[in-house]
Amino acid sequence: MIIDKTQNAALYSFGEAWTKAFAFLASLTPESEERKYSIDGDDIFAIVMSYDTAAPELGLYESHREYVDIQSVLIGTERFECELTQRLEINDPYDAAKEATFYKRSNAGYTSVDVTPETFVMLYPHDAHLAGLIVGESSARVKKVVVKVRKSLLGL
Repeated sequence: MIIDKTQNAALYSFGEAWTKAFAFLASLTPESEERKYSIDGDDIFAIVMSYDTAAPELGLYESHREYVDIQSVLIGTERFECELTQRLEINDPYDAAKEATFYKRSNAGYTSVDVTPETFVMLYPHDAHLAGLIVGESSARVKKVVVKVRKSLLGL
């Protein structure tokens, strides 16, 4: 897992796919349309979405096999919890159509971070993550982007 400011993306040497992902992130504004964007076919794509944050007890951790996630917020703040996949109990086995495995949340993850505009979280396949969580006392609307990059393009 990497947590950093988007302005620091060039500090990481993941190659051309990384550069493309962050060039796309830099092109987004809070007014960007909510939809799926093709950046480089099925190898790099993004989804812009909005939702209300929720209590962690209502969620499941997820992980991915073929893609890493680079997630950032355009409007609002959301909390992420992360846990190593091997420390969790599987709730729903890997589904290739969803490109995800889902895990039970038995307790808070080993890491939690509040993601705000101009920050990003990059999640490796072994990072189970639960996003969209309440920060503070009540739910709030968040608009975010998830960039999916085929892990092989990052040398993983």
